[in-house]
Amino acid sequence: MLNALKSDSYVELSQYRDQHFKGKRDEQEKLLKQSCTLYVGNLSFYTTEEQIHELFSKSGDVKRIIMGLDKVKKTACGFCFVEYYTRADSEHAMRFINGTRLDDRIIRTDWDAGFKEGRQYGRGKSGGQVRDEYRKDYDAGRGGYGKVVQTF
Repeated sequence: MLNALKSDSYVELSQYRDQHFKGKRDEQEKLLKQSCTLYVGNLSFYTTEEQIHELFSKSGDVKRIIMGLDKVKKTACGFCFVEYYTRADSEHAMRFINGTRLDDRIIRTDWDAGFKEGRQYGRGKSGGQVRDEYRKDYDAGRGGYGKVVQTF
């Protein structure tokens, strides 16, 4: 029974790994386990840094927020990085903020190995996130239809 209490699925590492990580897999695992940085996804393109700060500061002292930007337009593209001063504060965010609603969207948080300059830009061909390139549904919070649908 005590082992069950030690498990905290909210703060465990997910299966996702950044394929652009510069280094070995075990190095990435170590950084993820020590990290105070969270990746936040499924944000509206219209969510502000102030809204993110207001929500995430409820879990602890936020060191900085790095907004995800379209690499061409330099506009918000639906993700950010939130860095805390301590691992404990970032764990609280993983427990209590992941899956909550912000700007009428269910947001997702995941551990990040640590922000490096250049990672704030979308990796899609058109400059935004790859997932928005192929989305076929209409999503007003993410700029309407996906890029593939817009080209027809």
